[in-house]
Amino acid sequence: GGGVSQLLQRLARLEDSRQRAAELFRWMLAPVAPAAFLGRHWERAPLLVRRGDPGYYAGLFSTADFDAALRGGEVHFGTHLDVTSYAEGMRETHNPSGRALPAVVWDFYQNGCSLRLLCPQAFSPTVWHFLSILQEQFGSMAGANTYLTPPGTQGFAPHYDDIEAFVLQLEGKKHWRVYKPRTDAEVLPQFSSANLTQAELGEPVLETVLEAGDLLYFPRGFIHQGDCLPEAHSLHITVSSYQRNSWGDFLEKLIPAALQMALEEDVEYRRGLPMDYLQYMGVANSDKVDARRTAFVEKVQSLIKKLIDYAPIDAAVDQRAKSFLHDCLPPVLTQSEKAQSVYGFPARWQDGGPCNVDILITKDTEVRLLRHGIIRLCNEEAGVMLYYTTENSRVYHKEEPKFLELDPEYTDSIEFLLSSYPNHVSVDNLPCETLEEKISLATLLFERGILTTKKPLAQI
Repeated sequence: GGGVSQLLQRLARLEDSRQRAAELFRWMLAPVAPAAFLGRHWERAPLLVRRGDPGYYAGLFSTADFDAALRGGEVHFGTHLDVTSYAEGMRETHNPSGRALPAVVWDFYQNGCSLRLLCPQAFSPTVWHFLSILQEQFGSMAGANTYLTPPGTQGFAPHYDDIEAFVLQLEGKKHWRVYKPRTDAEVLPQFSSANLTQAELGEPVLETVLEAGDLLYFPRGFIHQGDCLPEAHSLHITVSSYQRNSWGDFLEKLIPAALQMALEEDVEYRRGLPMDYLQYMGVANSDKVDARRTAFVEKVQSLIKKLIDYAPIDAAVDQRAKSFLHDCLPPVLTQSEKAQSVYGFPARWQDGGPCNVDILITKDTEVRLLRHGIIRLCNEEAGVMLYYTTENSRVYHKEEPKFLELDPEYTDSIEFLLSSYPNHVSVDNLPCETLEEKISLATLLFERGILTTKKPLAQI
């Protein structure tokens, strides 16, 4: 009970950000247990959760929040807002250019158009907070769109997406139909489909009317369409994750890296191709029986099999993690976290000069990471890089990836901070060689918002 704001307050009292993420995921699926969901539905089958509780998502996002976003002056057609309609099998987008003025947007809505807000986390602190916690559960970007649909209309053609979709019905009601992937090639697809026609669909595997407080999940590749009943508008938010987060996407990183290492370390990969291979290989020669063809194919197979010996699996995982950290929303700080971080530091101009500027970290200062998932160490050609999320934007990829180049000797200290989390450790316990290095590293990480202290460093 109590809606989303009280939920977020309860989560803030949990010390471990991983536990916060797990609890938020549990709340989103309740009363279905996460283990049951992951075993029966995740990437497999839709899930419908009826709650009979219109206030379950209260405070997450509303039509009043939608209106406030428009009045804030930062919403632009095409970039942040799509105006769409779907009638007689035809899907249309009606975006003018420029700023989405309330008078124009609400006129579109009044004339039967649907409104899709593409980045609600940029305009709603609550949606930002919600997604910034949830992303740590998935280890993959958690995004969202909100959809406002007038009574008796449909905004989008049937289609499937390349994301795992959680539809949270916020206001009103909506009639949904969900269909299985039509072919094996459409199971867990890499990319979303074009608009489909009704004639291309079979029978739905799920047909329902979502009411406020309900949840509908469907995996990527499941075709879906939603339309409004004549008596009520609909506002829902689709929370999404797992875009391009498959084994195949991982291997796209791993295999080129393995091949590069094999070329550097194994002369077999650098030997020349047979001089006459064009005469017996290729599609034109594919039906010929030739011992040279057999030998060529066997050679290719053996080189591919041997690649696994050169595969830098952990390094490829780190590169995926680096991409994920670039996708991440920055963390939302509680009042106490602000007081214990650089964001609450009382540096200011007073009496003709700056005061409270010096960050006085000592060997006895107790520190910890702000969140477990905000950093990633990567060994790269240029050196040891520490990627972090605290300076990311609420708008997807508006900022370049943020990183620090670290002395390799600091690697153990970063790993120590990760393994100690969520407990505080004294700066003196960091495994650096000298006290000066310990204080220097802790100060650097504090200044980037990565570390917080057990007690505020300075009182205003």
